[in-house]
Amino acid sequence: MALNIPGVVAVVLFYILILGTGVWAAQKSRKAERKSHGNRTEVVLLGDRNISLLVGIFTMTATWVGGGFILGVAEAVYTPKKGLVWALMPIQYSVSFILGGLFFAKPMRDKKYITMMDPFQINYGKVLSGALVLPSLLVDVLWVSCTLLGLGATMSVILDLPYAYSVWISSAVAIIYTLLGGLYSVAYTDVIQLSLAFLSLWLCVPFLLLNPSATTIVQTAFNHTFQEPWVGSLDRDDIWMWIDDFLMLGLGSVSFQSFHQRTLSASSAQTAQLTCYAAAFVIVVLGIPPVLVGAVAASTDWNLTLYGSPSPYVRGEHTFILPLALQYLTPSYISIIGIGAVAAAVMSSTDSGLLSATSLFSSNIYKNILRKQASDYEMQWVIRVTVVVVGLVGTSITFYTNSTLVLWILGADISYTLIFPQLVAVLFFNVTNGYGALMGYIIGLTVRILVGENAVGLPVVLHLPGCVLEDGIYVQKAPVRAVSMLCTLVTILVFSSLALFMFNRGLLPERWDIFKVKHAVAVSPAGVLTQNLKDEAGSDAECDENRDGVALQPMLQNGS
Repeated sequence: MALNIPGVVAVVLFYILILGTGVWAAQKSRKAERKSHGNRTEVVLLGDRNISLLVGIFTMTATWVGGGFILGVAEAVYTPKKGLVWALMPIQYSVSFILGGLFFAKPMRDKKYITMMDPFQINYGKVLSGALVLPSLLVDVLWVSCTLLGLGATMSVILDLPYAYSVWISSAVAIIYTLLGGLYSVAYTDVIQLSLAFLSLWLCVPFLLLNPSATTIVQTAFNHTFQEPWVGSLDRDDIWMWIDDFLMLGLGSVSFQSFHQRTLSASSAQTAQLTCYAAAFVIVVLGIPPVLVGAVAASTDWNLTLYGSPSPYVRGEHTFILPLALQYLTPSYISIIGIGAVAAAVMSSTDSGLLSATSLFSSNIYKNILRKQASDYEMQWVIRVTVVVVGLVGTSITFYTNSTLVLWILGADISYTLIFPQLVAVLFFNVTNGYGALMGYIIGLTVRILVGENAVGLPVVLHLPGCVLEDGIYVQKAPVRAVSMLCTLVTILVFSSLALFMFNRGLLPERWDIFKVKHAVAVSPAGVLTQNLKDEAGSDAECDENRDGVALQPMLQNGS
């Protein structure tokens, strides 16, 4: 198959449009920087906390509707023994947005945090909080890889463009406009990208449904035709696994830095909440087209298409089912429009992952741990270099796997089992302290490794109830992710309470109290962060400065 010249031209024009939007948004960012009295870092990372409701809805939704979302949903619906029952990502993300709006958006925005990890930094100090930042960084790098993998697969199928070219060119475009304007560029390009993705995907649907090679999806929903029904089935033995997957995406998404970056950049706490609720509706609507693509692919007699026999699933190409369906079940000009939808969705998620990881490293590691005295000018260069490094690492990972679902689930797994319980504990349980957080981190990670994960080749060591041997491999039937998450949360609370009791009652000498649990961490009504900064040697407390230049005052904890 020759290179699809019209398709390449269309993609180039799309990239030019996105870059143009990024340049325009960068100018808006420069104006905000001049008005911010030198606080340029907050302008770059949070859009000067001035993102409107409409733009917020677009950028929140676009962040989740990426290549992993579109290709992953279509893949799950098409794959036999999975089907629609296992492809509820739009519903799960909708649930996460609603929960985020109800419980997380307002307290985080009211306290004017820069990143999701700020409450950890304030409560636990730099060493432990630095360790807790690492899983979040890994999640964002995997997010970048997942989205770029989806775009590379689509371009290589439809345009016959080499996979490496597709991935690296797309990555370069995302890196460039993220460098230009930070969150302003990311947010305003998201408006264009989400609009294109929405229109393009829905434009492709009628052509897919009317293709003569495909039986109507109503007939194949529950009846065995060319393969098992695309609605899927849920065996009794798999119920706990299904619940586990649902909770992982429904709760774990709340602990993504990308989510909090959108709420923290909102113009007010109320705007942040409304953004979550509106995005919860929009993301369900955008999940319908990839579901229909997977259903049509499962209802198609591939012998009647140019693709021929056997089917994509038999050939092991079910990961690429969306681009294959666009390529062989729609006219060429429609498939080009379809790749525009995927490209738009991928770019909107890739830039979010880049900026999210950059925020965590520059703010919570470089500024707060490595160089507290770093100037605003220095921070600008740190942000730029980090964007490039994260982009290069994330892009490189795409060459080591061909499944967007694997990367997607792996990232969500880490977020759910390690970060989510830590975030809940530090925000909503006053008893939480560094001892509990450290033990929760160690025990939660250990349990998650021991229960295994077949998707990444991690063997099962700890056999939970219901674990069975299938084809020589142990398979867990219990909700292993939920068990790991609960182990982390319970461990945090138990050891935090135990540490408070032992130090406050004098059962352990105060010189052993490296996390200073007798001293409080608080936030003043004006949003000024306060913390005790005693060093490990027990020297007198000293004041430091927060990001706004306000002195951080030590406070005494009542031990409750």
